[in-house]
Amino acid sequence: MNAVHCLPFTTEFRAVKANTTLVEHDMARSKHLRAGANPHGPLALMEALRHGHPGQPDPKGVQHVSVLNAGVTYLASIGVGSPATTYNLLIDTGSSNTWISAVEKRFTPTKTTHDTRKKFQIGYGKGDCSGEEFIDQVTLGPNLVIPQQSIGVANRASDMNGMDGILGIGPTGLTRGTTADKAPVPTIMDNLVKDGTISQECIGIYYAPTTARPNELSGCLDIGGADSTKYTGKLDYMPITKQSPASNYWGLEESIIYDGEEIMAHCAGISDTGTTLVMLPSQSFSRYMEKTGAVMDETTGLLTVTDEQYANMKSMMFKINGVQYELTKNAQMWPRSMNSMLGGDMNKKYLVFANMGDINIGDGLCFINGYTMLQRFYSVYDTTNCQIGMATTKHTMDETN
Repeated sequence: MNAVHCLPFTTEFRAVKANTTLVEHDMARSKHLRAGANPHGPLALMEALRHGHPGQPDPKGVQHVSVLNAGVTYLASIGVGSPATTYNLLIDTGSSNTWISAVEKRFTPTKTTHDTRKKFQIGYGKGDCSGEEFIDQVTLGPNLVIPQQSIGVANRASDMNGMDGILGIGPTGLTRGTTADKAPVPTIMDNLVKDGTISQECIGIYYAPTTARPNELSGCLDIGGADSTKYTGKLDYMPITKQSPASNYWGLEESIIYDGEEIMAHCAGISDTGTTLVMLPSQSFSRYMEKTGAVMDETTGLLTVTDEQYANMKSMMFKINGVQYELTKNAQMWPRSMNSMLGGDMNKKYLVFANMGDINIGDGLCFINGYTMLQRFYSVYDTTNCQIGMATTKHTMDETN
Protein backbone atom coordinates (compact mmCIF):
# COMPACT_ATOMS: atom_id res chain seq x y z
CA MET A 1 0.00 0.00 0.00
CA ASN A 2 1.23 3.49 -0.94
CA ALA A 3 4.55 2.04 -2.08
CA VAL A 4 6.46 2.74 -5.27
CA HIS A 5 5.91 -0.02 -7.83
CA CYS A 6 8.24 -0.88 -10.69
CA LEU A 7 6.75 -1.62 -14.12
CA PRO A 8 9.62 -3.05 -16.22
CA PHE A 9 9.83 -1.95 -19.85
CA THR A 10 11.95 -2.55 -22.91
CA THR A 11 13.22 0.30 -25.05
CA GLU A 12 12.52 -0.08 -28.75
CA PHE A 13 13.94 2.03 -31.53
CA ARG A 14 12.27 2.51 -34.89
CA ALA A 15 14.61 1.92 -37.80
CA VAL A 16 14.87 4.86 -40.16
CA LYS A 17 12.61 4.43 -43.16
CA ALA A 18 13.61 5.07 -46.74
CA ASN A 19 13.99 8.74 -47.70
CA THR A 20 13.88 10.01 -44.11
CA THR A 21 16.31 10.43 -41.20
CA LEU A 22 16.05 10.28 -37.43
CA VAL A 23 16.72 14.02 -37.36
CA GLU A 24 13.77 14.69 -39.67
CA HIS A 25 11.65 12.44 -37.49
CA ASP A 26 12.49 14.39 -34.32
CA MET A 27 12.18 17.72 -36.14
CA ALA A 28 8.61 16.89 -37.17
CA ARG A 29 7.77 15.96 -33.57
CA SER A 30 9.32 19.17 -32.25
CA LYS A 31 7.18 21.25 -34.63
CA HIS A 32 4.02 19.62 -33.27
CA LEU A 33 5.15 20.33 -29.71
CA ARG A 34 6.14 23.93 -30.43
CA ALA A 35 2.73 24.45 -32.01
CA GLY A 36 1.14 23.42 -28.70
CA ALA A 37 -0.37 20.16 -29.98
CA ASN A 38 -1.71 17.82 -27.28
CA PRO A 39 -0.85 19.77 -24.11
CA HIS A 40 -0.35 17.07 -21.48
CA GLY A 41 1.65 18.65 -18.67
CA PRO A 42 -0.04 19.13 -15.27
CA LEU A 43 0.04 22.95 -15.46
CA ALA A 44 -1.74 22.91 -18.83
CA LEU A 45 -4.41 20.53 -17.54
CA MET A 46 -4.95 22.55 -14.34
CA GLU A 47 -5.38 25.72 -16.40
CA ALA A 48 -7.86 23.97 -18.68
CA LEU A 49 -9.86 22.70 -15.71
CA ARG A 50 -10.04 26.21 -14.23
CA HIS A 51 -11.60 27.40 -17.48
CA GLY A 52 -13.90 24.41 -17.74
CA HIS A 53 -12.64 23.10 -21.07
CA PRO A 54 -9.99 20.43 -20.52
CA GLY A 55 -9.00 18.66 -23.69
CA GLN A 56 -11.56 20.24 -26.05
CA PRO A 57 -12.32 17.32 -28.37
CA ASP A 58 -11.81 17.41 -32.08
CA PRO A 59 -14.99 16.39 -33.95
CA LYS A 60 -13.12 13.34 -35.24
CA GLY A 61 -11.76 12.40 -31.81
CA VAL A 62 -9.11 13.77 -29.48
CA GLN A 63 -5.85 14.50 -31.29
CA HIS A 64 -2.50 13.50 -29.82
CA VAL A 65 1.16 13.79 -30.77
CA SER A 66 1.50 10.15 -31.65
CA VAL A 67 3.68 7.91 -29.52
CA LEU A 68 3.35 5.44 -32.40
CA ASN A 69 5.44 7.77 -34.54
CA ALA A 70 8.10 8.41 -31.90
CA GLY A 71 11.66 7.44 -32.77
CA VAL A 72 12.00 5.65 -29.44
CA THR A 73 9.21 3.83 -27.60
CA TYR A 74 8.80 1.90 -24.35
CA LEU A 75 7.03 -1.42 -24.22
CA ALA A 76 5.46 -3.07 -21.15
CA SER A 77 3.65 -6.41 -20.75
CA ILE A 78 0.15 -5.93 -19.31
CA GLY A 79 -2.48 -8.49 -18.36
CA VAL A 80 -6.17 -7.90 -19.16
CA GLY A 81 -8.99 -10.04 -17.72
CA SER A 82 -8.99 -13.07 -15.41
CA PRO A 83 -7.47 -15.36 -16.46
CA ALA A 84 -5.34 -12.64 -18.02
CA THR A 85 -4.32 -12.29 -21.63
CA THR A 86 -0.92 -10.58 -21.97
CA TYR A 87 -0.60 -7.58 -24.26
CA ASN A 88 2.55 -5.66 -25.15
CA LEU A 89 1.55 -2.02 -24.81
CA LEU A 90 3.40 1.18 -25.62
CA ILE A 91 3.80 3.40 -22.54
CA ASP A 92 2.63 6.92 -23.39
CA THR A 93 3.05 9.87 -20.99
CA GLY A 94 1.33 12.09 -23.58
CA SER A 95 -2.07 10.37 -23.60
CA SER A 96 -4.29 8.89 -20.92
CA ASN A 97 -6.56 6.23 -22.41
CA THR A 98 -5.48 2.59 -22.23
CA TRP A 99 -6.54 0.50 -25.17
CA ILE A 100 -5.73 -2.71 -26.98
CA SER A 101 -6.01 -3.56 -30.64
CA ALA A 102 -8.27 -6.50 -31.42
CA VAL A 103 -6.79 -6.24 -34.90
CA GLU A 104 -3.35 -7.22 -33.56
CA LYS A 105 -4.49 -9.78 -30.96
CA ARG A 106 -7.94 -11.25 -30.43
CA PHE A 107 -9.74 -9.91 -27.35
CA THR A 108 -11.43 -12.68 -25.32
CA PRO A 109 -13.88 -11.54 -22.60
CA THR A 110 -13.52 -13.28 -19.22
CA LYS A 111 -15.48 -13.32 -15.93
CA THR A 112 -14.14 -9.83 -15.08
CA THR A 113 -15.13 -8.23 -18.40
CA HIS A 114 -18.00 -5.73 -18.62
CA ASP A 115 -19.05 -4.21 -21.94
CA THR A 116 -20.11 -0.57 -21.44
CA ARG A 117 -21.64 -0.49 -24.95
CA LYS A 118 -19.95 2.89 -25.42
CA LYS A 119 -17.90 3.68 -28.50
CA PHE A 120 -14.47 5.30 -28.24
CA GLN A 121 -12.24 7.05 -30.72
CA ILE A 122 -8.79 8.62 -30.42
CA GLY A 123 -6.90 10.46 -33.16
CA TYR A 124 -3.12 10.41 -33.41
CA GLY A 125 -2.42 12.88 -36.20
CA LYS A 126 -1.82 10.58 -39.19
CA GLY A 127 -3.39 7.56 -37.49
CA ASP A 128 -6.29 6.79 -35.21
CA CYS A 129 -8.13 3.99 -33.45
CA SER A 130 -11.77 3.31 -32.65
CA GLY A 131 -13.84 0.57 -31.08
CA GLU A 132 -15.75 -0.16 -27.88
CA GLU A 133 -15.08 0.61 -24.22
CA PHE A 134 -14.94 -2.24 -21.70
CA ILE A 135 -14.37 -2.33 -17.95
CA ASP A 136 -11.96 -5.11 -17.01
CA GLN A 137 -9.28 -6.20 -14.58
CA VAL A 138 -5.83 -4.91 -15.54
CA THR A 139 -2.64 -6.40 -14.11
CA LEU A 140 0.51 -4.29 -14.35
CA GLY A 141 2.48 -6.44 -11.93
CA PRO A 142 2.15 -8.68 -8.83
CA ASN A 143 1.07 -5.77 -6.59
CA LEU A 144 -0.40 -3.58 -9.32
CA VAL A 145 -3.85 -4.99 -10.06
CA ILE A 146 -6.78 -2.72 -10.95
CA PRO A 147 -10.08 -4.62 -10.60
CA GLN A 148 -12.14 -2.24 -12.74
CA GLN A 149 -10.30 -0.29 -15.39
CA SER A 150 -11.62 1.32 -18.56
CA ILE A 151 -10.10 -0.42 -21.58
CA GLY A 152 -10.70 0.49 -25.18
CA VAL A 153 -10.90 -2.51 -27.49
CA ALA A 154 -10.14 -1.23 -30.97
CA ASN A 155 -11.54 -2.91 -34.04
CA ARG A 156 -9.71 -0.35 -36.16
CA ALA A 157 -6.19 0.86 -35.40
CA SER A 158 -3.58 2.23 -37.79
CA ASP A 159 0.23 2.29 -37.69
CA MET A 160 0.58 -0.24 -34.86
CA ASN A 161 3.73 -1.86 -36.25
CA GLY A 162 2.95 -5.12 -34.50
CA MET A 163 2.27 -3.58 -31.06
CA ASP A 164 -0.88 -4.49 -29.15
CA GLY A 165 -2.03 -1.06 -27.98
CA ILE A 166 -1.23 1.86 -25.65
CA LEU A 167 -0.91 2.24 -21.88
CA GLY A 168 -1.81 5.89 -21.28
CA ILE A 169 -0.39 7.35 -18.06
CA GLY A 170 -0.99 11.05 -18.73
CA PRO A 171 -3.45 13.37 -16.91
CA THR A 172 -7.18 12.53 -16.80
CA GLY A 173 -8.21 15.62 -18.77
CA LEU A 174 -6.81 14.13 -21.96
CA THR A 175 -9.52 11.42 -21.93
CA ARG A 176 -12.37 13.92 -22.27
CA GLY A 177 -14.17 13.44 -25.56
CA THR A 178 -12.72 10.00 -26.29
CA THR A 179 -15.94 8.10 -25.52
CA ALA A 180 -19.45 8.59 -26.82
CA ASP A 181 -20.67 10.49 -23.72
CA LYS A 182 -17.63 12.86 -23.90
CA ALA A 183 -17.05 12.49 -20.13
CA PRO A 184 -13.55 12.03 -18.65
CA VAL A 185 -12.48 8.39 -18.28
CA PRO A 186 -10.79 7.30 -15.01
CA THR A 187 -7.21 6.46 -15.94
CA ILE A 188 -4.77 3.82 -14.76
CA MET A 189 -3.19 6.40 -12.43
CA ASP A 190 -6.60 7.59 -11.14
CA ASN A 191 -7.63 4.10 -10.17
CA LEU A 192 -4.31 3.26 -8.53
CA VAL A 193 -4.72 6.34 -6.31
CA LYS A 194 -8.40 5.61 -5.62
CA ASP A 195 -7.67 2.00 -4.68
CA GLY A 196 -4.93 3.16 -2.29
CA THR A 197 -2.19 1.37 -4.25
CA ILE A 198 -0.28 4.65 -4.67
CA SER A 199 -0.66 7.94 -2.81
CA GLN A 200 0.22 10.39 -5.59
CA GLU A 201 0.23 10.70 -9.37
CA CYS A 202 3.96 10.53 -9.87
CA ILE A 203 6.26 8.40 -12.00
CA GLY A 204 10.00 7.89 -12.00
CA ILE A 205 11.85 6.64 -15.08
CA TYR A 206 15.05 4.63 -14.85
CA TYR A 207 17.00 3.55 -17.92
CA ALA A 208 19.92 1.27 -18.52
CA PRO A 209 21.83 2.92 -21.40
CA THR A 210 21.58 1.20 -24.76
CA THR A 211 23.98 -1.70 -25.28
CA ALA A 212 24.67 -4.11 -28.12
CA ARG A 213 21.30 -5.66 -27.26
CA PRO A 214 19.04 -2.59 -27.42
CA ASN A 215 15.77 -4.48 -26.94
CA GLU A 216 16.74 -6.28 -23.72
CA LEU A 217 14.84 -5.37 -20.55
CA SER A 218 16.13 -1.84 -20.33
CA GLY A 219 14.29 0.20 -17.78
CA CYS A 220 11.70 0.63 -15.10
CA LEU A 221 8.69 2.91 -14.77
CA ASP A 222 8.32 3.60 -11.04
CA ILE A 223 4.64 4.23 -10.38
CA GLY A 224 3.67 6.28 -7.33
CA GLY A 225 6.91 8.14 -6.71
CA ALA A 226 10.69 7.95 -6.86
CA ASP A 227 12.68 4.84 -5.93
CA SER A 228 15.81 5.92 -4.04
CA THR A 229 17.56 2.64 -4.89
CA LYS A 230 17.71 3.62 -8.55
CA TYR A 231 19.60 6.89 -8.29
CA THR A 232 22.78 8.15 -6.70
CA GLY A 233 23.30 11.38 -4.79
CA LYS A 234 20.48 13.87 -4.36
CA LEU A 235 17.21 13.95 -6.28
CA ASP A 236 16.63 17.61 -7.12
CA TYR A 237 13.26 19.00 -8.15
CA MET A 238 12.41 21.93 -10.37
CA PRO A 239 9.00 23.57 -10.88
CA ILE A 240 7.40 23.24 -14.27
CA THR A 241 8.14 26.39 -16.25
CA LYS A 242 5.36 28.92 -16.78
CA GLN A 243 6.73 29.90 -20.19
CA SER A 244 4.46 28.78 -23.02
CA PRO A 245 4.41 26.52 -24.99
CA ALA A 246 6.87 24.56 -22.79
CA SER A 247 4.40 24.94 -19.90
CA ASN A 248 1.97 22.74 -21.86
CA TYR A 249 4.24 19.75 -21.30
CA TRP A 250 6.93 18.66 -18.85
CA GLY A 251 8.62 22.03 -19.23
CA LEU A 252 11.76 23.23 -17.50
CA GLU A 253 14.36 25.97 -17.78
CA GLU A 254 18.08 25.40 -18.31
CA SER A 255 21.30 26.69 -19.77
CA ILE A 256 24.03 24.60 -21.41
CA ILE A 257 27.78 24.94 -20.89
CA TYR A 258 30.38 23.24 -23.09
CA ASP A 259 34.11 23.48 -22.38
CA GLY A 260 33.57 26.43 -20.05
CA GLU A 261 31.43 28.40 -22.51
CA GLU A 262 27.70 28.96 -22.22
CA ILE A 263 26.49 27.78 -25.63
CA MET A 264 22.80 28.07 -24.72
CA ALA A 265 21.57 30.87 -22.48
CA HIS A 266 18.93 30.23 -19.83
CA CYS A 267 15.64 29.44 -21.57
CA ALA A 268 12.57 27.20 -21.47
CA GLY A 269 12.20 23.80 -23.11
CA ILE A 270 10.88 20.35 -22.33
CA SER A 271 11.84 16.88 -21.19
CA ASP A 272 10.32 14.48 -23.72
CA THR A 273 10.74 10.70 -23.62
CA GLY A 274 9.32 10.38 -27.15
CA THR A 275 12.07 12.46 -28.78
CA THR A 276 15.22 10.47 -29.46
CA LEU A 277 17.85 13.20 -29.80
CA VAL A 278 18.72 16.37 -27.87
CA MET A 279 17.29 19.26 -29.87
CA LEU A 280 19.09 22.62 -29.68
CA PRO A 281 18.36 26.04 -31.19
CA SER A 282 20.44 26.91 -34.26
CA GLN A 283 22.86 29.27 -32.54
CA SER A 284 23.67 26.73 -29.81
CA PHE A 285 23.95 23.89 -32.31
CA SER A 286 26.36 25.91 -34.47
CA ARG A 287 28.52 26.80 -31.48
CA TYR A 288 28.66 23.12 -30.46
CA MET A 289 29.78 22.23 -33.99
CA GLU A 290 32.55 24.83 -33.80
CA LYS A 291 33.73 23.70 -30.37
CA THR A 292 33.86 20.01 -31.29
CA GLY A 293 34.91 20.34 -34.94
CA ALA A 294 31.99 18.11 -35.91
CA VAL A 295 30.67 18.08 -39.48
CA MET A 296 27.25 17.16 -40.83
CA ASP A 297 26.86 13.65 -42.21
CA GLU A 298 24.70 13.82 -45.34
CA THR A 299 23.39 10.27 -45.05
CA THR A 300 22.08 10.45 -41.46
CA GLY A 301 21.68 14.18 -40.90
CA LEU A 302 23.68 13.81 -37.68
CA LEU A 303 26.95 15.39 -36.66
CA THR A 304 30.02 13.17 -36.89
CA VAL A 305 33.53 13.50 -35.43
CA THR A 306 36.84 11.85 -36.15
CA ASP A 307 38.62 9.71 -33.56
CA GLU A 308 41.00 12.57 -32.84
CA GLN A 309 38.16 15.08 -32.40
CA TYR A 310 36.32 12.69 -30.12
CA ALA A 311 39.41 12.26 -27.94
CA ASN A 312 39.44 16.03 -27.40
CA MET A 313 35.72 16.42 -26.66
CA LYS A 314 34.57 17.71 -23.27
CA SER A 315 31.57 17.01 -21.09
CA MET A 316 28.44 19.08 -21.62
CA MET A 317 26.86 20.61 -18.52
CA PHE A 318 23.09 21.13 -18.28
CA LYS A 319 22.43 23.77 -15.60
CA ILE A 320 18.89 23.32 -14.25
CA ASN A 321 17.53 25.18 -11.24
CA GLY A 322 21.07 25.84 -10.00
CA VAL A 323 22.24 22.22 -10.38
CA GLN A 324 24.65 21.04 -13.09
CA TYR A 325 24.07 17.67 -14.77
CA GLU A 326 27.05 16.29 -16.67
CA LEU A 327 26.64 14.61 -20.05
CA THR A 328 30.00 12.96 -20.70
CA LYS A 329 31.57 12.86 -24.15
CA ASN A 330 30.68 9.16 -24.28
CA ALA A 331 27.03 10.03 -23.61
CA GLN A 332 27.14 12.59 -26.44
CA MET A 333 27.85 9.82 -28.95
CA TRP A 334 25.15 7.70 -30.58
CA PRO A 335 25.56 3.99 -29.62
CA ARG A 336 27.85 2.61 -32.33
CA SER A 337 26.16 -0.79 -32.17
CA MET A 338 23.05 0.96 -33.51
CA ASN A 339 24.61 2.92 -36.37
CA SER A 340 22.90 0.62 -38.86
CA MET A 341 19.51 1.74 -37.50
CA LEU A 342 20.40 5.21 -38.72
CA GLY A 343 21.39 3.93 -42.13
CA GLY A 344 24.89 5.04 -41.18
CA ASP A 345 28.46 3.76 -41.32
CA MET A 346 29.27 1.28 -38.54
CA ASN A 347 32.75 2.82 -38.14
CA LYS A 348 31.65 6.44 -37.74
CA LYS A 349 31.12 8.37 -34.51
CA TYR A 350 27.76 10.16 -34.62
CA LEU A 351 26.65 12.72 -32.03
CA VAL A 352 23.20 12.89 -30.44
CA PHE A 353 22.43 16.60 -30.93
CA ALA A 354 20.25 18.04 -33.67
CA ASN A 355 19.37 21.51 -34.91
CA MET A 356 15.86 22.48 -33.87
CA GLY A 357 15.83 25.56 -36.06
CA ASP A 358 16.24 29.31 -35.88
CA ILE A 359 14.51 29.89 -32.56
CA ASN A 360 14.82 32.92 -30.28
CA ILE A 361 15.85 32.09 -26.73
CA GLY A 362 12.71 33.78 -25.41
CA ASP A 363 10.30 31.85 -27.63
CA GLY A 364 9.12 29.57 -24.82
CA LEU A 365 10.31 26.21 -26.16
CA CYS A 366 13.85 26.37 -27.49
CA PHE A 367 15.23 22.92 -26.58
CA ILE A 368 14.13 19.32 -26.06
CA ASN A 369 15.95 16.95 -23.73
CA GLY A 370 15.25 13.65 -25.46
CA TYR A 371 15.99 10.01 -24.71
CA THR A 372 19.71 10.18 -25.46
CA MET A 373 20.16 12.64 -22.59
CA LEU A 374 17.49 11.25 -20.24
CA GLN A 375 18.86 7.67 -20.37
CA ARG A 376 21.86 8.81 -18.33
CA PHE A 377 19.71 10.11 -15.44
CA TYR A 378 16.78 9.20 -13.22
CA SER A 379 13.85 11.51 -13.98
CA VAL A 380 10.64 12.04 -12.05
CA TYR A 381 7.37 13.44 -13.42
CA ASP A 382 5.24 14.57 -10.49
CA THR A 383 1.72 15.55 -11.55
CA THR A 384 0.49 16.00 -7.98
CA ASN A 385 3.09 18.68 -7.18
CA CYS A 386 3.67 20.06 -10.72
CA GLN A 387 7.39 19.42 -10.71
CA ILE A 388 10.16 17.46 -12.42
CA GLY A 389 12.97 15.70 -10.57
CA MET A 390 16.41 14.61 -11.78
CA ALA A 391 19.28 12.66 -10.27
CA THR A 392 22.38 10.82 -11.42
CA THR A 393 22.43 7.02 -11.65
CA LYS A 394 25.13 4.37 -11.71
CA HIS A 395 24.99 4.69 -15.51
CA THR A 396 25.54 8.47 -15.73
CA MET A 397 29.29 8.07 -16.27
CA ASP A 398 29.18 4.77 -18.20
CA GLU A 399 31.58 4.14 -21.07
CA THR A 400 29.26 2.17 -23.35
CA ASN A 401 30.67 2.90 -26.82
